[in-house]
Amino acid sequence: MGNEPKRTDRRRVERILAALATRSIVFVGMMGAGKTTVGRRVATRLDLPFVDVDVEIERAAAQTIPEIFAEHGETYFRDGERRVIARLLADGPQVLATGGGAFMNAETRAAIAAAGVSVWLEADPDVLWNRVRHRTHRPLLANPDPEGTLRRLVAERYPTYALADLTVPSRDAPKDLVADEIVEALDRHFSAEAVHRPVDEGSADPASGDSR
Repeated sequence: MGNEPKRTDRRRVERILAALATRSIVFVGMMGAGKTTVGRRVATRLDLPFVDVDVEIERAAAQTIPEIFAEHGETYFRDGERRVIARLLADGPQVLATGGGAFMNAETRAAIAAAGVSVWLEADPDVLWNRVRHRTHRPLLANPDPEGTLRRLVAERYPTYALADLTVPSRDAPKDLVADEIVEALDRHFSAEAVHRPVDEGSADPASGDSR
């Protein structure tokens, strides 16, 4: 009973959607962090479309991601990834799950900051390795030392992931529980955002009596 998903408070959903407006909720983090699995659940709770950026890249290229890496290399893939994310951000509001390297691109981070709210699913390296060790479709891990590569990527990427608007722990817990925690974190984030939002310069100043 304790692991069942909460029934999302409709008033909370309405607050989040009003604050989100045309922005997208963008999940960032390492492979195996749960961006797609948890992202779908968050999208369902908020009645928003869900889009997996990797799927959109494969559709645009008419190739799988391993095929793109093998034929064109990582630089080519990252450029396509950047362009696809920029295009998708124009279609908000929605929930986007990005690939592990997407947020490392400064241009992409700026685009997400302008048109989205970023959520980092932070996971311990041991948790990530347990999740991806038996999967064979990760191009960056297709080498003699995949675990070492994963831990190196964690060390390189986590300082940049930490720039995300929200950080939520991804651990060995029910995905519905993590999704509920993210919805609650979004509600808190937008409440704080409203408090710190600058007063509209065109609005009336109650102290001056100027209604303009």
